[in-house]
Amino acid sequence: MDNEWMADGNCATQPPGRFFPSDGSGVEIAKRICATCEVKVICLEYALHHRIDHGVWGGTSERERRRILRRRRTDRVDVG
Repeated sequence: MDNEWMADGNCATQPPGRFFPSDGSGVEIAKRICATCEVKVICLEYALHHRIDHGVWGGTSERERRRILRRRRTDRVDVG
């Protein structure tokens, strides 16, 4: 999976630290920046694929990505 899409993200013009906040209000600020991003879905899938467990990616927090991964594992087990 390449990462050329990153240049098109809303985050490309922001300080990287904004997406690695230390508190809940920082997470909400980062998520608002992601909300209108044209590469949000690609970004989220990148983070899930690479098991990135820190920062805000694709408009999701670490906790939200863990839930998504758990749900996907459960869905595969239920279908399979």
